[in-house]
Amino acid sequence: MRGWDDLYPLPVPPSWVPGAAVGILSLHFIQKLLFPYFWADLRYLLKVLTYGMRVEMYRLQGRVVTVLDKFVKLAEKQPHKPFLIYEGTVHSYRDVDRRSNRIAQVFLQHEALKKGDTVALLMGNEPDFIHVWFGLAKLGCVVAFLNFNVRFRSLLHCVSSCEPKILVVGADLLGTLEEILPSLQKDVSVWIMTKDSTFPSVHTLLDKIEAASEDPVPVNRCSANNLKSAVLYIFTSGTTGLPKAAVISHMQVLKGAAGLWAFGATAEDIIYITLPLYHSAASLLGIGGCIELGATCVLKKKFSASQFWSDCKKYNVTVIQYIGELCRYLCNQPVKEGEKNHKVRLAVGNGVRNDVWREFLDRFGAVKICEFYGATEGNICFMNHTGKIGSVGRTNFFYKLFFPFDLIKYDFQKDEPIRNKHGWCEKIKKGEAGLLISKVNAKNPFFGYAGNKRHTEKKLLCDVFKKGDLYFNTGDLMVQDHDNFLYFWDRIGDTFRWKGENVATTEVSDVIVMLDFIQEANVYGVSVPDHEGKAGMASLILKQNTSLDLEQMYKQVVTYLPSYACPLFLRVQEKMEMTGTFKQQKFRLVDEGFNPSTITDPLYFLDNSKKAYVLLTKEVHEMILSGKMKL
Repeated sequence: MRGWDDLYPLPVPPSWVPGAAVGILSLHFIQKLLFPYFWADLRYLLKVLTYGMRVEMYRLQGRVVTVLDKFVKLAEKQPHKPFLIYEGTVHSYRDVDRRSNRIAQVFLQHEALKKGDTVALLMGNEPDFIHVWFGLAKLGCVVAFLNFNVRFRSLLHCVSSCEPKILVVGADLLGTLEEILPSLQKDVSVWIMTKDSTFPSVHTLLDKIEAASEDPVPVNRCSANNLKSAVLYIFTSGTTGLPKAAVISHMQVLKGAAGLWAFGATAEDIIYITLPLYHSAASLLGIGGCIELGATCVLKKKFSASQFWSDCKKYNVTVIQYIGELCRYLCNQPVKEGEKNHKVRLAVGNGVRNDVWREFLDRFGAVKICEFYGATEGNICFMNHTGKIGSVGRTNFFYKLFFPFDLIKYDFQKDEPIRNKHGWCEKIKKGEAGLLISKVNAKNPFFGYAGNKRHTEKKLLCDVFKKGDLYFNTGDLMVQDHDNFLYFWDRIGDTFRWKGENVATTEVSDVIVMLDFIQEANVYGVSVPDHEGKAGMASLILKQNTSLDLEQMYKQVVTYLPSYACPLFLRVQEKMEMTGTFKQQKFRLVDEGFNPSTITDPLYFLDNSKKAYVLLTKEVHEMILSGKMKL
């Protein structure tokens, strides 16, 4: 009897098929072994190139398409879709477009604003921040975002450095306005978000908005001729001195707005913004990213750890923004039932520590942490598209081809890059910490700071590897491992980071030495266990025949400094140590920290519960280390 196989013989594949299959499998295993991130890198690189080609196509067609242009189109395309949700109130794309038109009409009628004029904005997180921002942008104005935590002298400096024609102040910041109004330049017109005013020569905005037309202003007012033209000033403390106004171009806004899209967010996502809008993370990545996607954002007046997850559940949030401290605050909240019962799938931000990263994932579920690196005024950005814990991103040959950067050797004592006998900088080896520098060219320009050519020049390094080359100095130390992952290591110079803000040591020193009993102040940051960044500490030299007045010291710092910049620790010394180049020596002081068991100098601690500086005893020190004393 004939078998089934005889009746229906199976087809025999060609002889080369098994060999090809083995070859493909071998290549797959070799790729997994030697190039495990090949496909992830390729997908990310293709996204970056796709976005760049889209912008380039617009340019070749003679069109300059800005984020504002995209918003106006979305208001026409999806007028009823929620754009902002604030304290339970929904503002659709059409609502925001029309109210911003009203604001544009008010300033068009009452102020002689020209295209390119600067308007400073001092407001907290609220829908009218965005309405005013967009309204002024529709008039072709450059909008300067002022940090509402900055006080008196620093705030006056910020206003004068961007030379605004108008200052717009939120209703909840009239106390800050009252402080600076007598010293404000007389040619600055002041507007407040109220219907009436008790201030002389101050204009009210709310009453005029209600009476204004919703019609759009002439298109030629807001149309951009060049993507490299300035559209915003966002203040950064930089590496020294008072805050500086980083010039933000249309191109930088477009790049920032593409961040959420690059990490995989879509038009269906709901984005939760708790960070202050004066920060580029909230304004460019958050609001700009929402526009790029055509998505919805939930705006919070101020971050609240206790309300965070309940808000996420209430509004069906799918994407959150963070800074490292924010994640730690959430992890420090008491454990509750159902903490993983939410729809959040992406968390986009920077500065989260490895241990907090792991704890966040364990506690709050399968949220993809999308860590990135980028300075407000910088021309380089890294994105951790693989989810590698602790890393700020990855690099490879192709990425460096489009965005050239290097890590170079740095002299910590001289506080400058190391140059060899030929005068060139030297690259560090993988695994070593080096200063991140980014090449400045036509594709990756550096726009500098408004009204401060000297500070702009200080951020540039010339003749780095050859005569005539030019690099942007990020001021950040990074490490690149053998798998080409990049890790943030520390900041250089006279800046440290605390509570998500850069603190300029010279600004704090200047405020302290205004006291008549202080001869000299050396300000630096010290590490505190289980806290991101570094807490402020000031080493003080008293004038002869004077004593430390702690009450005056407390009043001085809380009056003239933002809360995050007030030194938490004081150390009174007999003599200030200097470096060989006559700079204040900080390294030994940083290493010694604030331990009263090892430091013989008098130490004091800023106790916020008592609103005073108190003696830093061993008991207080233990309470700080154990977390019982809130910082």
